[in-house]
Amino acid sequence: MTDESLIPAALADTGERMHKVVEHTKSDFAMVRTGRASPALVEKLKVDYYGTEVPLQQIAGFSVPEPRVLVVNPYDKGAMKAVERALMSSDLGINPSNDGQVFRLVFPELNEERRKEFVKVVKHRAEEGRVAVRNVRRATRHDLEALERDGDISSNDLERAEKELESLTHEQIAEIDRLLSHKERELLEL
Repeated sequence: MTDESLIPAALADTGERMHKVVEHTKSDFAMVRTGRASPALVEKLKVDYYGTEVPLQQIAGFSVPEPRVLVVNPYDKGAMKAVERALMSSDLGINPSNDGQVFRLVFPELNEERRKEFVKVVKHRAEEGRVAVRNVRRATRHDLEALERDGDISSNDLERAEKELESLTHEQIAEIDRLLSHKERELLEL
């Protein structure tokens, strides 16, 4: 790799890693209940399917016939007991109703106190996302400084790269903040 391509390659890799952090934070937000039914709340639940732990999304389909009702339809009716155990042991706090074919999860309205608890959870997850973005920035900065020490890039190149790195970091943190404010509004809306 030529000296000129080291910095763009490092920044491109960093941007990709930061984007993955933002996407992970976004999926964390989707798992926080808002009073509406969403497959994201249960699709990652682990089900003991014939001795193997698999995500529920691999063995069942989902539909939302009403805003507060989630229907889980296992593809293999022999897995009904395992799916029911997974739903019962989840932290949703909802007992699924089972008609022998599908499970219906009816989500109750959230009260004010519970909504505020969920906002705290979301804020905590957003902060975890920001910290992860900063950790990616720190690792890249360390790599860039090592390149300068080794004589692969000049100190001017390092300065320019650090400014680009800061800009990239601020963009990703702003995206997490935007996702957070959207989720907060969603949680607090009655």
